[in-house]
Amino acid sequence: MAVYNLYVFLALTFVEKYLFCPVHVCVQMIELGLADGSLIDELMELTAQSLSQLEIQERFNIIKEIGRGKYGKVLLVTHRFRGTPMALKVMPKASTKLQGFLREYCISLHLSCHPCIVGLFGIAFQSNEHYCFAQELVIGRDLFAVIQPKVGIPESSVKRCVLQIASALEFIHSHGLVHRDVKPENILLLDNHCCQVKLADFGLAQKRGTLIRFITGTLPYMAPELCTVALMEGQKEVTAPPLSVEPSLDTWAFGVVIFCILTGYFPWERCMDSDDFYQEFADWCRMERPNNEEDIPPLWKRFTPEAMEMFGKLLALDVGKRCTVGEVSTYVEKDWLKKVHGIEQQQTAERNSASGNNPGHCEMEIQPNTQSQTE
Repeated sequence: MAVYNLYVFLALTFVEKYLFCPVHVCVQMIELGLADGSLIDELMELTAQSLSQLEIQERFNIIKEIGRGKYGKVLLVTHRFRGTPMALKVMPKASTKLQGFLREYCISLHLSCHPCIVGLFGIAFQSNEHYCFAQELVIGRDLFAVIQPKVGIPESSVKRCVLQIASALEFIHSHGLVHRDVKPENILLLDNHCCQVKLADFGLAQKRGTLIRFITGTLPYMAPELCTVALMEGQKEVTAPPLSVEPSLDTWAFGVVIFCILTGYFPWERCMDSDDFYQEFADWCRMERPNNEEDIPPLWKRFTPEAMEMFGKLLALDVGKRCTVGEVSTYVEKDWLKKVHGIEQQQTAERNSASGNNPGHCEMEIQPNTQSQTE
């Protein structure tokens, strides 16, 4: 604790001197982080005790809004005294629990020293109507914005992105935490070729072992075990037991993201027996020798045997057999898309674009999904 207090003192001194902003700071104590995520509870408690009260305009010039979601909004701001540009995440108190805000801020701060995770300034405060914290300003688009529907993005760019996000997720998991919301919209690009990307948005992040009793709605990135606790429309309660939050949830989502950015499609709508495309993949996974070409589901025939082996590990139905995200590094030197199929896919996309043809429900064009998840 003595070492921790020294870091807090130094951080506070830095903020007072260079930002002229007397708001609470918790330093990035990665070297003292525990693998069970227990440091987060202490960070949350300390932050809650000294969360300053001020209005945004007292310390920041608001330039424009750069993001919006169910959580609130993100503002491009500059510091009134130093001119430092920042991304200020602003969450309405009316729809945000203090504990949820503290958890997201402290987890983000705790992890933000990783080069592939969005950085934080260590500035958190509350106004009369909002909770706010300042993030690194990332100039660029998110990964979702560069995915060409029905085509995806070049395999070389995909591999660069995959290695960086795998590194970020490994780092998160090594600190006893799970992101829980891995998707293209939460991967920010510093360039159009994925030479440098950053994982963002820890609003759903939790300590490993946290129990989820139910969620509302589903997303294509959700693992099958997570979908068992989904409260569907018209359903009053979930019969499945509570689910423990584990890194394997991120591994599954990561595998789905790789499929999406390679192809420009979702592989399925949800991981439930009622989804024919998921059921086809699940049946393939259960086969004793699943690498026979004729047994591979139609949506997956574009991939090489090496890529299918990788997907089989990332998207293993048995959680215990699902690999870690870092295992993708052993496949990056291999081809993932069959060369002939890649050429045909590009030509098909060009014809569809010219004629306005719709690929049909069997191959789902990527669209934003804003359904919420609730614990």
